[in-house]
Amino acid sequence: MAHPQLKLSQYAVLALTAICAPLGDTCLSRGMKPLPPISLAHPGQLIAAVFTPWIAAGIALLIGFFASYLTALSWADLTYVLPATAFGNVIVALLSRFWLHEPISLARWAGILLITVGVGFVAQGPSRTEPTQEIQQLPEAAEPTEAVPR
Repeated sequence: MAHPQLKLSQYAVLALTAICAPLGDTCLSRGMKPLPPISLAHPGQLIAAVFTPWIAAGIALLIGFFASYLTALSWADLTYVLPATAFGNVIVALLSRFWLHEPISLARWAGILLITVGVGFVAQGPSRTEPTQEIQQLPEAAEPTEAVPR
């Protein structure tokens, strides 16, 4: 059975998913750098941090990530969507190195390369797998027929 190709709009959703998360995470990191350490014992500090511009931008981007992630999961399997987001590791590394000026060790670059190559293998499969005959014939959960007394 042939697997349907993704539409351009679906590729755009996957691209948003892959870009919004690393940009959001990087904005959060950028926003937290000048702030003092935050303790959960002092929730006021956490609330104040949320309203700083970089952190607010990071939160907005992560909301965009979750919206596009949920959209992608509505038409593709998790085993297809999650690896598509793994390219975000490369984006995070590049943003961290060149925008946040964080040092990245050779071992981390090697790990990022290994993850990216692994994702390439996983991405070869179909976006949506068809349920097997066995799963299609599973009985539905029985509906309760009588009310439970209170």
